[in-house]
Amino acid sequence: MTADRSRSFASHRFAWPTVLAAMLLASPCAPAVAGDPVAWRLDPVHTRVMFAVSHAGFSNAIGTISGSEGTLLFDPEDLSSARLEVSVPLDRLDLGDDAWNRAALGSRLLDAVDHPRAEFRSSTVQPHDDSSATLCGELTLRGISAPLCLEVKVNDVRRHPMPPFRRTAGFSAAGVLSRSDHGVDGWGSMIGDEVELRIEAEAVRSRGAAAAFEPDASEPGAPEPGAPEADVPTAEQPTDVESGMRSDEPTPPEATPDP
Repeated sequence: MTADRSRSFASHRFAWPTVLAAMLLASPCAPAVAGDPVAWRLDPVHTRVMFAVSHAGFSNAIGTISGSEGTLLFDPEDLSSARLEVSVPLDRLDLGDDAWNRAALGSRLLDAVDHPRAEFRSSTVQPHDDSSATLCGELTLRGISAPLCLEVKVNDVRRHPMPPFRRTAGFSAAGVLSRSDHGVDGWGSMIGDEVELRIEAEAVRSRGAAAAFEPDASEPGAPEPGAPEADVPTAEQPTDVESGMRSDEPTPPEATPDP
């Protein structure tokens, strides 16, 4: 009888891990299955688009755009499952000169009054290794969409060392676009057609961000793709775009010629 009790105790002892695992999987608080893409939201304070374009062949004009917002589905163990939607506020463009900023945002170039944001939505991801991939999708600029591919590097995925210690992912990306593909063809003799892009971005875990990829995300009450949550820093939104830029039609500012 003692032997029977010992065998019974042993069988229950080895059964408990199986029972416990089943309970955890059934629990609504159970962790996500490994390999499932997780929702992230871009941090607009630490996301920056940099661009370079030829200035009449003399040099490359360098500009930046801050304040981008967007959502990301991303599994660090499976880059091919990543999906991205980004909205870039063109009124945050900075070429280092007020006159050039107004010209770039005017109707002959970006036409930011009628098209205040550039939008990117990914379609495919081709991983190269565990930390790099080619991300392709569609960029809409000045109301015209065209394909765009970016070479993306995953810099790190871990908890941020500063409070509130959010899980953060950091990325660097580079690509090239043709501005004429988007109808941005003004001053072709002075401004190059090829625009080089470099992007530095950070994203934080966000439970609500996944709603942007749901079929009904555009319905009333659903989160908008780029709408920031309270736990994500939000860049200030200045209103630099001048209401008269369409009628002013500024010409590219140039230095005063030497006498």
